[in-house]
Amino acid sequence: MEFRLIERIRELTAQPRDDVRIGIGDDAAVLAVPAGQELAVAIDTLVEGVHFPRGTAAADIGWKALAVNLSDLAAMGASPAWALLALTLPDADAAFVEGLAEGFAKLAQPHRLALVGGDTTRGPLSISVAVHGFVPPGKALVRSGARVGDAVLVTGTLGDAAAGLHALQPPLRDDDPRASLREFLIERLNRPTPRLAAGTALRGQASACIDISDGLLADLGHVCVASGVGAEIDAALLPRSSALMALYDEAGALQFALSGGDDYELCFTVPAQRLADVQADLSRLGCGVTRIGRIVEGAGVRVRGTDGEWLTTDRAGWEHFA
Repeated sequence: MEFRLIERIRELTAQPRDDVRIGIGDDAAVLAVPAGQELAVAIDTLVEGVHFPRGTAAADIGWKALAVNLSDLAAMGASPAWALLALTLPDADAAFVEGLAEGFAKLAQPHRLALVGGDTTRGPLSISVAVHGFVPPGKALVRSGARVGDAVLVTGTLGDAAAGLHALQPPLRDDDPRASLREFLIERLNRPTPRLAAGTALRGQASACIDISDGLLADLGHVCVASGVGAEIDAALLPRSSALMALYDEAGALQFALSGGDDYELCFTVPAQRLADVQADLSRLGCGVTRIGRIVEGAGVRVRGTDGEWLTTDRAGWEHFA
């Protein structure tokens, strides 16, 4: 049964690439890194009940397992090439595996990402994906380059995914006028969009970059620690979707945007002299970009409320072992 599942995954995720010398079927893949490129590698694990609710559709799990890793490549300014998939299942559920592989493939194919190997084993449901991408030498985006005076920006909108998780309970009737808004937020939770085009556009432009997985405050805080600086952001400037604002009050929407996590948008810093060019470049990509604050001397992240006063935030974001 295990080998039939592996074969089905291979069939559904097939993606021919000349740089894959040996793919699925041998003890290891053999891959050729193109001349003049560096290799960026990232890995993430998704566990049922921690990273996705029990009962999440298999296709959504497959999509998200890849998306969270592609988001890491985006934050480094890398272009995706290959992936490895390790799948732990309670039972050899062929229908579940087919759905998972279909969701994975739907996101992989537009990016020409090839699944080149992996593993299947029995146990509590979890999915680990390792991705490999290319970036020109010395062009990788890092967390440690932010400087005092830089602008702080984000792509897309913030807080939707955390609100989507909250909106799963209690369920709304199909005829409830809020149902379509709720479904939009849940889709943002289940199928995040990795900002790969934005990441490559930021090469040589952004001074620092990170993807928002644990929450804006937590992840911008990582940039501040790595760069030895502080940050100030304005709550009024945070981009939030119309669905989020329609379903939650200002305080709730702000909390989701600041510390909800799971958005997989990019948060990055840009020197003042490059700001206009970067905003124009990312606007052309259609992902949206918003300036939310600035880098300052000091440490940590402070948030200015709409009344001009500094807010007290009791939760920065997700921590696995908190």
